[in-house]
Amino acid sequence: MNKKLYIQTLGCAMNERDSEHIIAELEEKENYQITTNPQEADLILINTCSVREKPEKKLFSEIGQYAKIKKNDAKIGICGCTASHLGESILKRSKAVDFVLGARNVSKISQIIHQKRVAWVDIDYDDSSYIFSSKQNSILKGMINISIGCDKKCTYCIVPHTRGNEISIPTHLIINEAKRLANQGTKEILLLGQNVNNYGKRFSIPHRKINFTQLLYEISQIDGIQRIRFTSPHPLHMDDEFIEEFAHNPKLCKAIHMPLQSGSTKILQKMKRGYTKEWFLNRVEKMYSLIPHLSISTDIIVGFPTESEEDFLDTLDVLEKVQFDTLYSFIYSSRPHTEAAKWIENKEVGEIDEEEAKRRLILLKDKHRDILTQNNQKELNNIHSILFESYDEQNKLLEGRSDTNKLIRVKAGRNLVGEICKVKISEIKGAQLIGELM
Repeated sequence: MNKKLYIQTLGCAMNERDSEHIIAELEEKENYQITTNPQEADLILINTCSVREKPEKKLFSEIGQYAKIKKNDAKIGICGCTASHLGESILKRSKAVDFVLGARNVSKISQIIHQKRVAWVDIDYDDSSYIFSSKQNSILKGMINISIGCDKKCTYCIVPHTRGNEISIPTHLIINEAKRLANQGTKEILLLGQNVNNYGKRFSIPHRKINFTQLLYEISQIDGIQRIRFTSPHPLHMDDEFIEEFAHNPKLCKAIHMPLQSGSTKILQKMKRGYTKEWFLNRVEKMYSLIPHLSISTDIIVGFPTESEEDFLDTLDVLEKVQFDTLYSFIYSSRPHTEAAKWIENKEVGEIDEEEAKRRLILLKDKHRDILTQNNQKELNNIHSILFESYDEQNKLLEGRSDTNKLIRVKAGRNLVGEICKVKISEIKGAQLIGELM
């Protein structure tokens, strides 16, 4: 009889892929079956994220809720980034938790479930050559890890302390996985890594020299794969060779995530991002010159220690110049093990006033909303290639994304899920784009 697994996934696409790996390993090797009801689960897993605000408080709140409703003999396991940096302290703070598995130790899931009250959080562990059991939530779209860990030393970021040093996945494993996905009908793949465009910097086994641009080209040669996306690239590594391939390779979707973090060169230096405001704008300008319809998304932190009003105005200036399609914006929140947290602890710098930080975030979001409203109006009569992902039979409504990652709905009398079709934008309702088949 199958055992039941319930998993809650928090955070980024890397965590989503880790959860897919965990589910596949437990289904294949331990006879588990996924359930959406934690009350009937034999194993409850929380795959945690440490990037967002107050992750520890939220984690222990979640543990408490699951402990109240779980079956008497059900186990609770904590995985992911918060698991990595809290480690054994989770076990000390909560008797309800049976084990803790770090973000760098996912391949050990089928072993640790048989242990009691243990924490495996080795951030130097290398499973870059481990071949996971396969599991994808979608047949049409698949995710592939191309690297693990991060070598960057951004002063606000905890990720290097939870996922360890950067190691690239061997190319042949990536190509084999992409071919497997193509053979099962996958049309679009998403390549994942903390700094995907730094691919090839370091392998843990003997390996031919290759960079991210070459990897993109090799994957694009696979029959059946029609679209390729990737996240997250680092602005520092967007050299001309990469931009040329990105612009001219028809299989590469023309949407890119460029994490700005701040528009101020001074703050970027404090953050140890490695580039300037001018470099970022130069890369954007070059891409727009080659891909006028390019869609760019970004991350921005406001209220970083020492950020002045002038620094914030620099950020607004970049927002205006780039016209980001998607903006993920946050007030700076101190994270353990980070350099910026130590500055504050040692009183080397003070934190930005909370009300002032909130004011800046509101201004940033308002300005971005105005940009979106103006740019959305320009979409009328534009033509997009849409990969349809769902069909509402009752309302005869198709939904899918353009290669620029815009969500578009289309009235249609037939189910075209899995097809890539040309669509003309015929109506705009606020942020919603509605089109008609051509």
